[in-house]
Amino acid sequence: MADLALSLIVAANPRSQPIIDGTVRPEGIDLTVTVAHPSEIFWRQLRFAEFDVSEMSLSSLLMVVARGDSTWVGLPIFTTRRFFHTGILVRADAGIEQPADLRGKRVGVPEYQQTAALWTRGVLQHEFGVAPADMDWYMERTEELSHGGATGFRPPPGVRFQRIPPDKSIASMLLAGELDAALHYVPERNIIDRSGVDLEHHPRVRRLFPDPLAEGVRYYRKTGLFPINHGMVVRRSILERHPWVALNLYKAFLAAKEQALARTRELVDVYFRLGLLPAEAQQAFATDPYPYGVQANRHVLETIARYSYEQGLTPRVVALEEVFAPSTLDL
Repeated sequence: MADLALSLIVAANPRSQPIIDGTVRPEGIDLTVTVAHPSEIFWRQLRFAEFDVSEMSLSSLLMVVARGDSTWVGLPIFTTRRFFHTGILVRADAGIEQPADLRGKRVGVPEYQQTAALWTRGVLQHEFGVAPADMDWYMERTEELSHGGATGFRPPPGVRFQRIPPDKSIASMLLAGELDAALHYVPERNIIDRSGVDLEHHPRVRRLFPDPLAEGVRYYRKTGLFPINHGMVVRRSILERHPWVALNLYKAFLAAKEQALARTRELVDVYFRLGLLPAEAQQAFATDPYPYGVQANRHVLETIARYSYEQGLTPRVVALEEVFAPSTLDL
């Protein structure tokens, strides 16, 4: 019997590369793979549902599940993680020296509902006492070219919100003094995002946290959270006909990640043998910082579900059992 033919769209990522190049193939499935920028992937899937399997914004997935849209079923394959709050950019002359100084400031964000913004607002509120309602929000993406345009996003009550005009961008407004900070910034131009300016090295812009690595370490040691950004989804109609697809895709992506990690560990071992790394570094690389599965990530997943409700993106705390394929819940 021929393999089941499915279309897949993912972002370029070392942990997914063996799937992209065909080195790892899911059993019983013939994947046709498309690689694109995450902003484009989510917009295309949420608005047009073009692909059978895709990478997906965790925030958007929670929102569509909460509103009763059953098109997609989550798979606990978490391709990207980051301490997003360490990337907050501020205008050098805006008088913002610490998170508390963001109160009353004009803050740009590509998309209010995006996962990076959701995590960053959650950290600002729970770690530094700065609530979303304390800032004035400016969103860059248009109604037509936004994830929120497909999920029915409306600004939460109590949030001062407006859209950036089409002839401007986060970058242009920051540099012109019309914004004080950017909660998250996408420097690459794509179908959805339009700034396209390198602000990381611009003399009039700097990071709120001067040592992002140190702040990430502090946050992780205190909370145990390594924020998840993207997961994977599969079309529900496919799982209804072929329920085995969920575990076969999961196992393939897990094998791909392990293959990528094995190459990294091999390099670390070489550096260690050459005396270029301390033993502590070798021990650290024996730990997988990107675990897949629901159980290994329950704390992170339940935290983002709570943040989504707290910030008015979902009307209730979405249970993980509503999000992920039943066969994956014990993984």
